[in-house]
Amino acid sequence: MLRAVVTGNVWSTKRIEGLPNGAFLELVTENGGAHLVAFDVLGTGIGEHVLVAQGSVAAAWFPGTPPPVDALVIGSIDQPPAAKPTRAAKSVAPSTAKAKTNPE
Repeated sequence: MLRAVVTGNVWSTKRIEGLPNGAFLELVTENGGAHLVAFDVLGTGIGEHVLVAQGSVAAAWFPGTPPPVDALVIGSIDQPPAAKPTRAAKSVAPSTAKAKTNPE
């Protein structure tokens, strides 16, 4: 399973029989940045973060004889991951606390 972002629609007015209502979407994977086209029956839109199943698992979702689909949007991620902190944000600021002295 992959995490991806929907970047566009792929318009296809002619397609094979057996595909349910849905759309072909252009996606970019979150980690590797690979581009792929996936079939979507959920109605997700551009900019949404989605989960994608690939290979025979994607094709097995379709009833009857599976169509030649090797990527299927199976979920829309409600909260995409927060941006990873940059190196500068990870550095610790110098302590502003004053050293305590031991009165004797």
